[in-house]
Amino acid sequence: MADQESSPSPQVTAAPLSSSKENQSPISAKIADLNESKSELLTRIQSLKQDMQNWRSKLDTQVKGYRNEISELKKTLNVEVEQLRTEFQELKSTLQQQQEEVTTGLKNLGIQDEPEDTKVTKTPTKVADEAVEVDTPKPDIVSENQE
Repeated sequence: MADQESSPSPQVTAAPLSSSKENQSPISAKIADLNESKSELLTRIQSLKQDMQNWRSKLDTQVKGYRNEISELKKTLNVEVEQLRTEFQELKSTLQQQQEEVTTGLKNLGIQDEPEDTKVTKTPTKVADEAVEVDTPKPDIVSENQE
């Protein structure tokens, strides 16, 4: 342990005063450069912030314009769809009326076909001294015994 105490301790040598003054001037120049760079960066950041605000403002204006345009288009489309619905309803009513008129006309002419399962045959029947036709259902199946 005694050996460690007797060993020389490292000594810090101080730089001469003249060299410290020389080191201060480059540090001052570096600080000035950094301050200048800082102010340039702050200016650029402010400019970018202003550009961003302008861009947002323009974007908001465009979005509002597009929303208004879309709203107007939607209203116009809804009006046109409603007009088409009305026209189709009128067309449907007209077609139904025409179909009824044609059906009535065919019935009046006796041309209209009746469905096969509802056909009836007219058989003459004598009531009192008049011949009257009575509608009787036509049998679909005739058994061999009845023939």
